[in-house]
Amino acid sequence: MKTKKMSREGVLLKNTLIITVGKVSTQMISFFLLPLYTTILSTEEFGIVDLLNTLVALMLPIVTFQIEQAVFRYLIDIRGDDKRTKVIITTTLFTILMQCIIYLIIFTAISGWINNQYKFFLASNVIACIFSSIMLQIARGLGDNKTYAVGSFITAITTIIFNIIFLVIFKYGAYGMLIASLLGNIICALYVFIKDKINRYISLKKFDKNLLKKLWKYSIPLIPNALSWWIFNASDRVIVSGILGLSVNGILAAAHKFPGVYITIYNIFNMSWTETASIHINDEDKDIFFNNIINTILKLFTTISFCIIAVMPFIFNIIINDKFIDAYNQIPILMIASIFNVLIGLFSVIYIAKKDTKAIAKTTVIAAIINIIVNLGLIKFIGLYAASISTLVAYLAISIHRYIDINRNYINLKFDKKFIILSMVICTFTCLTYYLKNSILNIVSVIVVIIYALVINYKSINFIKDIILKKIRGIK
Repeated sequence: MKTKKMSREGVLLKNTLIITVGKVSTQMISFFLLPLYTTILSTEEFGIVDLLNTLVALMLPIVTFQIEQAVFRYLIDIRGDDKRTKVIITTTLFTILMQCIIYLIIFTAISGWINNQYKFFLASNVIACIFSSIMLQIARGLGDNKTYAVGSFITAITTIIFNIIFLVIFKYGAYGMLIASLLGNIICALYVFIKDKINRYISLKKFDKNLLKKLWKYSIPLIPNALSWWIFNASDRVIVSGILGLSVNGILAAAHKFPGVYITIYNIFNMSWTETASIHINDEDKDIFFNNIINTILKLFTTISFCIIAVMPFIFNIIINDKFIDAYNQIPILMIASIFNVLIGLFSVIYIAKKDTKAIAKTTVIAAIINIIVNLGLIKFIGLYAASISTLVAYLAISIHRYIDINRNYINLKFDKKFIILSMVICTFTCLTYYLKNSILNIVSVIVVIIYALVINYKSINFIKDIILKKIRGIK
């Protein structure tokens, strides 16, 4: 049993490290370019780019029916079977192509009524993101996490390079950032297509209507789920833009950059976790295995969140331009909300492993409604705080519901109560020192949080260290 456990956790760590190389490096580059973006762009331009990217994210699940999620999940089950792989990939790509054509026809027909100078980026960037996403998910489904990581790296690094060219040299402003995003996704899709030789899996004769029905049965319930997540990420921006203005939305967008990097780091793990959970969901010791992973990751990312809050008073003014100073007060709320977002992700993987996408959709729709109601109810009284607080409340609601539902139907989950109580105390202390803005207290907060993180994650750190040392010795 011990060998099996180590094998599963070792594979999970290996896949996570591979994907991390591609994701974290580019996210950090992008993060440290925030001073460039917030200096060159006005708060309004920054708000426009953020809003358009948010609308692109809205259109993706509507146009694709979330079939990219289905192709990944179904490819996992047939690895090594080239004939069935060809059927799945052909059916998926042909369907996506038809859906994109329909989308462009509809967009062209209604574009005359859209009075926005950036409207054609909504069409082109959606198509580019679709093919980038589908290629990356196919690579994951095939088990080629290295190509997935490199593809993700290419998307980010090319986008960043083009951003610098178009913003600094050509001074295209918002146009420059939108063009850069378009080119980054196109180059990524082409790379994965060529690297994994996707053309060898394409044959129109292999298109299977019955398979398409199965893929849609899995993916269509994920549409309301994706739209609900869009509501979490976008309704706040839309409501803030409409009531408080685009400039205030630019401030909210800047505040979201910090939890955004945090969640991106978690999502790197989540990609590996989804694959591992899908493979081992029916193991005899699944309760032990899933409890071990979920508790370990929750501890790790909770302490990471506290660390970000603790160091923020020292780095905020370095990274963010003074005109975005109001973003400072939103960050602790959004970081705490992100802890519950991580918990939601850990739970969601269990639903995906069991192919129960309807349960995912049901909870997120309800929470999305809660998010809108809380935001609209508070925004006239507390301004921008309403967006952050509504996100926190909604994430908390999903976390509680999914915890109860998973315990009832799939796995007996148990959390470390001592850790939860201690974390609440540390969180309260860290947030208080954050808002007091006292340098001495802020230093104390950083020391306390780092010590807490090291103690809580001691076993995990040793496990990761041992795995890495074994790999290094193996190379030698």
